Amino acid sequence: MIENEEAARQFCAERSSALAIARLERFAQLLAQENARQNLVSAGSLPFTWQRHFADSLQLLDHVPRGTGPWLDLGSGAGFPGMALAISQPDVEIVLVESRKRRTDWLSQLAEELGLRNCRIVPSRLELVESFSAAVITARAFAPLNKLLALSARFSTPATVWLLPKGRSAAQELAEQALGVRAMFHVEQSQTDPAAGILVGRGTPDLS
Repeated sequence: MIENEEAARQFCAERSSALAIARLERFAQLLAQENARQNLVSAGSLPFTWQRHFADSLQLLDHVPRGTGPWLDLGSGAGFPGMALAISQPDVEIVLVESRKRRTDWLSQLAEELGLRNCRIVPSRLELVESFSAAVITARAFAPLNKLLALSARFSTPATVWLLPKGRSAAQELAEQALGVRAMFHVEQSQTDPAAGILVGRGTPDLS
């Protein structure tokens, strides 16, 4: 379990190049500055950015082979997990979908500032995004699981990996789903919060 900022930095360093770590450092600085202008993350989480945001995002890398792509990140908000993943995987395409203009402006400025060429910011509601086959679908605090799957199933294939951090509601949300969805997913323990879980699944959900 990652219990402090020092451990979180080490965790990220084990999954990132030196350039990526420098970009994460800059990301943390820019996040704190922008958070004073718009509420991207809770102010109380800023002193723990590496644990609460960076390591929390990069732990998803442990569930898929490196180099797998493209990734689709739903409701990217402040850039978690999508932007952090793009920084750590500069050779993998990451598509960040976010409907709020101030957030997409921030994400676009951030990608430019950090020199990221592998992430595409899509300023749109997910319903209006053109379908493509995603190798990995991620979402943090995007929507309840049933709505999330209904909106994003068209981006999945039988090989798609779903990585959905769900906090303390992970097991409960999964238990409330139809049998086909329950069979598709399982709960993995978060490495940054002993009470949180990540829903991990593969394939196209059966929503019948």
